[in-house]
Amino acid sequence: MTAVGILNPGAMGASIAASARAAGHDVIWASAGRSADTRQRAAEGDLRQVDTLAELCDACQIILCVCPPHAAEAVADAVTAASFSGLYCEGNAISPQKAVAIAERMGAAGINVVDGSIVGPPAWQAGTTRFYLSGPAAGQVAALFEGTLTEAIAIGDEVGKASALKMTFAALTKGSTALLAAIYGVAENLDVRGELEREWGLRSAESVQQRRDQVRGVTAKAWRFAGEMQEIAATFELAGLPPGFFEAAFEVYTRMADFKDAEDRPDLEAVLAALMNTNTDR
Repeated sequence: MTAVGILNPGAMGASIAASARAAGHDVIWASAGRSADTRQRAAEGDLRQVDTLAELCDACQIILCVCPPHAAEAVADAVTAASFSGLYCEGNAISPQKAVAIAERMGAAGINVVDGSIVGPPAWQAGTTRFYLSGPAAGQVAALFEGTLTEAIAIGDEVGKASALKMTFAALTKGSTALLAAIYGVAENLDVRGELEREWGLRSAESVQQRRDQVRGVTAKAWRFAGEMQEIAATFELAGLPPGFFEAAFEVYTRMADFKDAEDRPDLEAVLAALMNTNTDR
């Protein structure tokens, strides 16, 4: 049994923690400053609670970090400052160059880093969620999930490879949804949405409702996807390709960020109203 820390048990992190717990590991989380929802998820997952990050770092051999991309560097730096000396899995949706930079900083402090990326929904059903891992110790993290609902796949010894896979995968899935949302906004603004949807419907009777649902369905996570678009833009720039589309996608998701964690999907008209709001100071 390995002592595994989880930072932090949000919707995705809680499912990853549950898989490690199902494999028989002691999974620990730090409760200081966490929300009531996070506390409930941790309790439901039977995770062992400690109060502070320092206590978690002292108790764990491996730490798995699953947090919004904008927080990845700050969390890694906090773990380093807490004198962690084990294996750290950077499991966030960040650019490969950011993953490498984090690994270099933590490595200088004696912390071994595995680059990780999660593809799919929270891992509550078999065959839906892959946890890709890269770095010299990728196999050690993958072994935590043997026989669980999280399919952990080591894809190489190079830190940054797992992040590169995530960025290219999400560029299509989440990037295309941002493009669709922007197209809807333009059509609404120029008073041709009805005609556009009619034309789509002539090609496929189901396409109009599917596209409406695609735009409405992304709203609760748009705040998180905005940061991911910035990471994808940086990845494209690293590879010598133009980053501008994903910089625009960042703006699209930022305009929808106020729908964060909404219990019900907004109707399409509410989403279009948000897209037309150019005041994005938050």
